Amino acid sequence: MNTFQLECFLSVAEHLNFARAAEQLSITQPAVTHQIRSLEQELNTKLFRRTTRSVSLTSAGILFLDDARQMLQISIRAKNRFRLPSGQDILPFPIGCQSHSQLQLLPPILRRLTEEFPNLHPQLRVVPFQHLYRLLEDEQVDVIISFQEPDSRKVPGNFLELGRLPVACLCSPDNPLAQKGRLTLSDLETQKLIMVNPLRSPEPLVQIQGMLMSGRSPQSVYFCESADTAAVLAQAGMGVCILPFPPAVQSEKRLCHIAVDGIPPVCYGLYYKSLSENEPLKCFVKLMKELFKEYGTSTLPPLPEPPIPE
Repeated sequence: MNTFQLECFLSVAEHLNFARAAEQLSITQPAVTHQIRSLEQELNTKLFRRTTRSVSLTSAGILFLDDARQMLQISIRAKNRFRLPSGQDILPFPIGCQSHSQLQLLPPILRRLTEEFPNLHPQLRVVPFQHLYRLLEDEQVDVIISFQEPDSRKVPGNFLELGRLPVACLCSPDNPLAQKGRLTLSDLETQKLIMVNPLRSPEPLVQIQGMLMSGRSPQSVYFCESADTAAVLAQAGMGVCILPFPPAVQSEKRLCHIAVDGIPPVCYGLYYKSLSENEPLKCFVKLMKELFKEYGTSTLPPLPEPPIPE
């Protein structure tokens, strides 16, 4: 396996078109095809599903995407390290999380972190939790922002609790529940529930959803692939979703965020392997602890309303 094969694979995966990939790489289409075939032979799996009309990634190809990007980035970083002037080495800092919503806590943290470490290059990785823990095990990320797993054997690292997040109901502003200050479990009985696929959910969320689904008909439940898509469906008025997220995660104007009594708060924090000899990680942990201590888990700073395209 070489970097040229990886470049060909990533280009085809981006365009889903061998001719466009060849044009981007300034080589012939047969050359791209040859590189992909040799890569598939080495991996002993098909990476693309090809017909006369379309090209798509296989499930193996989707799984290989992240590995290919990482290997190519490591190669480029290794080459660049020796091209840069002394003292200007790039300092990578990969951070993993389960949803794009969680990234919204990071801008003030990263701003202060890069002031402390000017050569820092944060790398934000958003992947389903079942793959996220593997990234930590393989040391492809330095730290994970996550809920605490009940079974500590699932995660190869140390857990630092930042706070206990109250469970909240997310609904559109025109939902009758939006007029209430707090909700009880009985308030949710007449609502359609938007649930995240249990196979793509951490155990604390699976337990909450299992409790809420008890006695409900299949027609009263929507399933989606992530907390982000659940929030979109709630905003569209398809139902309500119950998630343990800080209020800052959601937009106040487009989506109401109402505390739910009767569901215990969820432990939220950071997973990492070791703080030893990793000064950026030590600083990141310190800043995250300060953020949660200053604002509390129920009063994190609000986010600006995203612009609405005209």
